[in-house]
Amino acid sequence: MSGVFVLRTGPLSVRVTRRALVVCALLWAVLIALALWAFTLGSYSLTLGDLTAVLTGTAGNSVRTVVLEWRAPRIVAAVLFGAALAVGGAIFQSLTRNPLGSPDVIGFTTGSYTGVVLTLLAGATGYSALAAGALAGGLITAFAVYLLAFRRGVQGFRLIIVGIAVGALLSSVNTWFLVKVDVDTALQAAVWGAGSLSAVDWPAVAMAAVALAGVAVVAPVAQRRMRRLELGDDTAAMLGVPVERTKLLLVVLGVVATAAVTAAAGPIVFVALAAPQIARRLTGHGTSVDLAGSALVGAILLLGADIAAQHAIPGVLLPTGAVTVCVGGAYLLVLLARESRRGF
Repeated sequence: MSGVFVLRTGPLSVRVTRRALVVCALLWAVLIALALWAFTLGSYSLTLGDLTAVLTGTAGNSVRTVVLEWRAPRIVAAVLFGAALAVGGAIFQSLTRNPLGSPDVIGFTTGSYTGVVLTLLAGATGYSALAAGALAGGLITAFAVYLLAFRRGVQGFRLIIVGIAVGALLSSVNTWFLVKVDVDTALQAAVWGAGSLSAVDWPAVAMAAVALAGVAVVAPVAQRRMRRLELGDDTAAMLGVPVERTKLLLVVLGVVATAAVTAAAGPIVFVALAAPQIARRLTGHGTSVDLAGSALVGAILLLGADIAAQHAIPGVLLPTGAVTVCVGGAYLLVLLARESRRGF
């Protein structure tokens, strides 16, 4: 077929279009340019020459400290976390066959938040403890939603409705916890719950990267099965896909991707909702899932939101989650209006 290429890596093969390759190359260029720009911004101004000096080992101690210890962890975290949220969103949107099927809409992010709040109440504040709490909370919520939505299989619309209900319940539970605990714990949980990259350091980035590397290894196989599931459960079963087992494994994969971010930076919403849809429109894949394009768009969205959070209002540092809420809220209104018109 003209304009279609097959990329092979060992036993795996991926079919990509010329348009998708061009779009991904442009997205990489935008991401690199945005990252370089982020390095130069701040009260301690830097130039591209300073960055080159750091890479070559000729920079002064002050420049090295600013680049490697202050700005690099936050920029790398924004790129990794944005990609992870987008992959999680793409998985759940493909699983539910609905653009609203995002982990922050169907309650899984709220469940991870509940796990972290309980971990903080237990007195544990390290990243490993928070990561375990976020993962446990997200997985328990996912399994609860999956079981409640299961009726001779799991249908996307039912999963979304049940997830929204469970998420609302957990949100009220989180609020009750914060009201009942002491002020210091409540303040710590509230600051974390705003969703920010300001406290992210290299150890947190490294631990999150390990979890996300596992997701990246499984992603090519997951994408192939997701594309078959989008043809319908019956068709996928005829093609040899174990439907319900695959759905359950995809739920686990999506929760791991989002929980790793939630543990390090708090619940950053709407990136998982918007990135897969933007990627599909850019690459022209229509309803077909595109994890690579989604990851690049997610990285760009979160890095751009973090730059805006730091520098949009002079002298004011906003939580990154506050920026994504504002942008994502507008996007959600547009999406809902479009789906409403299509429904009628």
